[in-house]
Amino acid sequence: MAYDNKKAELLSPAGNYEKMKAAVNYGADAVYLAGKSFGMRAASGNFAREELIAAVYYCHKHGVKIYITVNVMPHTHEYEELRGYIKFLDAIGVDAVIVADIGVLMTVREVAPKMEIHISTQTSAVSAAACIGWHKLGAKRVVLARELSLEDIKEIRANIPDSLELETFVHGAMCIAYSGRCLLSNYFTGRDANHGACAQSCRWKYSPTAIDLAEANRPDVPSVVSAEEENGETFFIASKDMCMIEHIPELEEAGISSYKIEGRVKSAYYTAVVTNTYRLAIDEYRRDPSAYTFKEEWARELDGVSHREYGTGFFFTPPHEDANVVHELGYIREKAYIATAVVDSLVPDKDGMYDVLFIQRNKLTAGQPVELISPGHVGRMFTADTLRDARGNPIPSAPHPSMYFKLKVPFPVHAGDIMRLG
Repeated sequence: MAYDNKKAELLSPAGNYEKMKAAVNYGADAVYLAGKSFGMRAASGNFAREELIAAVYYCHKHGVKIYITVNVMPHTHEYEELRGYIKFLDAIGVDAVIVADIGVLMTVREVAPKMEIHISTQTSAVSAAACIGWHKLGAKRVVLARELSLEDIKEIRANIPDSLELETFVHGAMCIAYSGRCLLSNYFTGRDANHGACAQSCRWKYSPTAIDLAEANRPDVPSVVSAEEENGETFFIASKDMCMIEHIPELEEAGISSYKIEGRVKSAYYTAVVTNTYRLAIDEYRRDPSAYTFKEEWARELDGVSHREYGTGFFFTPPHEDANVVHELGYIREKAYIATAVVDSLVPDKDGMYDVLFIQRNKLTAGQPVELISPGHVGRMFTADTLRDARGNPIPSAPHPSMYFKLKVPFPVHAGDIMRLG
């Protein structure tokens, strides 16, 4: 039986409850998130147990799957707590757990034998043999190593059972270390990356005068590391962010089961925009692959979120040919997230305008050009003219965090729609 690659899911990050709702509302088929323990992103807000229960309910209500990261490498003394946590996740009905440690996998099989298991990218699965091995141990899915090319992925797909799913990252921050297994953070700060506390030392600014890039026993041999220096700073080990929006057809034909967006520590705006953009492109391709054309407006959407210089990871060029290290300094900042629609406004007034109640995130001044982002639409431009407070009184601006205000919008608006500066 040929593998059916036409139902690959779009998997979005959920660093906290707000981001989880943004992912669901903007088209994710599944979300991944962590509880307060045993996840690899301690910097995310993450979910208390009560929030996990609510998240499972919200996702399942909207037909979205929910995967929990349990991908730390726990020490022996942590396993008693881990067993209780796995039992809790099983009881509340999560759809799968993502694990990176064979001891965790065996613990899941012991205490929750019916739980679906996904193997983390940190296991560095780069072959069909490795994937089959994990499958025999009980895994339903393998998140492949980020260092694989599309041709590598196709070869793996052709040599594994149809019942085994493959997941790959398609967008977001990449790690300079092999499959994310890094010791720099622990070395510099004592924060253990393999316990979720990575300080992202690879993305710090380094002064070339403060470091010696020559190997100690070969001081006269130039380092193989090439660093672009500007204003006395360099990012010689900071990787580009991945962006595969221009390559949806290639992804769709590679036999991938799940397209993963990175970014649990990014904003809810980031989650909404990136999820929405990939949803648009994937759905456009699936409607008629033969007529599919890439739309530049999708690239503009992704340029409007926080990111470093974009690249395509190692899908087309192996690490030894292109290390994917940034050449541009720092982050490209996202457009200002102004407000979120509070309630639906679907009936126009006599002038064809929709009166919308928003809750403020950043200051808005009357007369500013803004864009509304709705599920299934790229940003639509209009001018914030008729700005009023919650009682309907005209106001020159909405300057206070979390204040409610009203605004006339020239198209229908749903609760959760995001307004940003134009």
